Amino acid sequence: MTGEQLRVRCEIVDGVARVELARPEARNAVDLPMCLQLRQAFEEIDADDGVRVVLLSAQGPAFCAGADLKERTDKDASWVRRRRVASFAAYSAIEQCRRPVVALVHGAVVGSGGEITLAADFAIAAEGTTFRFPEPHWGTVGATQRLQRVIGKRRAKELLFINRPLAADEACDLGVVGRVVPGEDLLDTGTEIARTIAKAPPLAIALTKRAIDLGAETDLDRGIRIEMSAIEQCLADGGWREGVNQFRTRDRAASTSTEEK
Repeated sequence: MTGEQLRVRCEIVDGVARVELARPEARNAVDLPMCLQLRQAFEEIDADDGVRVVLLSAQGPAFCAGADLKERTDKDASWVRRRRVASFAAYSAIEQCRRPVVALVHGAVVGSGGEITLAADFAIAAEGTTFRFPEPHWGTVGATQRLQRVIGKRRAKELLFINRPLAADEACDLGVVGRVVPGEDLLDTGTEIARTIAKAPPLAIALTKRAIDLGAETDLDRGIRIEMSAIEQCLADGGWREGVNQFRTRDRAASTSTEEK
């Protein structure tokens, strides 16, 4: 794969996988090669037991300007259908990754950029970030499923029907992003979050993610059963004892520090 063809960059350091959308000259518009590379990157991360957490960001002034509609010129409906299936597979690979995925978004987040953000476990936005879901106004259909599951059916309809921009603060209020930080602090904030997650026992984090995701698909009684199954798996692994010991060590250290004051 040549440098010109590279749409997604991935680097793994100390258990943190940094995945970057790397098509800044096109404002990271999503085309077929990006879909395929994004899926491949997350499938490889998911298979790497050394990875603890994933930071998903983008190069250039925009996180993602949406789908690259230029590539559909002179294509037939069959091609467009296959292209959409490829995008769904990429979003699914992000969502189903066993590692926590944190999106760090900035600038414009449009259409497919919103899908990528919503496929992550949660997102942090730089001040000035704006979201837009213009699919119906582009003569297509998209963002009808993840968006409504995050912000509710009626709000999703409003954004999709009207195509109005969603500012970072409102996106935070609606739960699209977890917090908004100054642009210059975005990467540092993501790095600190990644370090915090990486310190936790990996099995407990993975099972917590799975229990939340599976529990969201069912009622509370079945959800409790899912959580109990995860607890049993943790107990069988035995790693929970290390967590208890670490807590006791920190608690003793805190108590000593208080007494010295």
